[in-house]
Amino acid sequence: MSSHAGHGHHDTHAADIDWDILGPLLEQEAELNGTQYEEAARWIAALPTAPKVRRVLDIGSGPGVVSCLLAEVFPEAEVVAVDATPALLERASNRARRLGVIDRFRTLEAELPSDLDRLGEADLIWAGNSLHHLGDQRAALAGFAGLLRPGGTVALVEGGLPARRLPRDIGIGQPGLEARMTAAAATRFERMRSELPGAKREIEDWAALFTEVGLAPQGTRSFLLDLPAPLSRPVRDHVVASIARERDVLGDLLTAEDSAVLDRLLDPEDPEGLHHRPDVHLLAARTVHLGRRGD
Repeated sequence: MSSHAGHGHHDTHAADIDWDILGPLLEQEAELNGTQYEEAARWIAALPTAPKVRRVLDIGSGPGVVSCLLAEVFPEAEVVAVDATPALLERASNRARRLGVIDRFRTLEAELPSDLDRLGEADLIWAGNSLHHLGDQRAALAGFAGLLRPGGTVALVEGGLPARRLPRDIGIGQPGLEARMTAAAATRFERMRSELPGAKREIEDWAALFTEVGLAPQGTRSFLLDLPAPLSRPVRDHVVASIARERDVLGDLLTAEDSAVLDRLLDPEDPEGLHHRPDVHLLAARTVHLGRRGD
């Protein structure tokens, strides 16, 4: 189970994934969302009910962008990046070394839910778009609750708003391309969930699920990423890479017309493509739900 800071939807079978391409993409994505994640972590740290954070588990850490951020926001804590993909954990360690937090940082290669008992206890469990990669979300959440020390908190990053990068009408093809891509991604996401081992359908009311596993809901907040046009070159490059990846993974869920429009958008030579359009932007929101174990 790898969640990688953000995308719910890169759930191809692990064997098909080229981490040399996806690793940097996940890293850029998390870096772009860095201010949101930092705001979320500071919100947790400032709560009157906040635990003293000595050990953090970042579940589905991916390349460790958020793990390192948590190490900075909680300067007394050991942070453990937990992921099933060694290539991403290596990126996480390199990053921690670069940022000077390596002495409080470790990585743990683990496959959830089977390796849950290897994670050890924690004051803060951060699950960034990773819970939905586990078939039985309620059982996994109960497992997390069991790892919390008294007063400890689970932070689930789930939901939010899909990224918007293009206006509704871009002048080529049928208006509403991005809305149709979002619908295709939702179909693909549901297909991914249905194929997970032990897949169980659950009403995704996270506060209710917290309560059922014995945690007290501590609030929900959404954090905005708002990068209007014109985009800087690195952000534009990231948008191009993300849309290229979406075209590949959505495949037959897109109409032939939409696929043809995406080919044009991704063509660096096309004046109406993503490389040159003045109207490309990035607007998204991440939602964080908190649940706390009693003292």
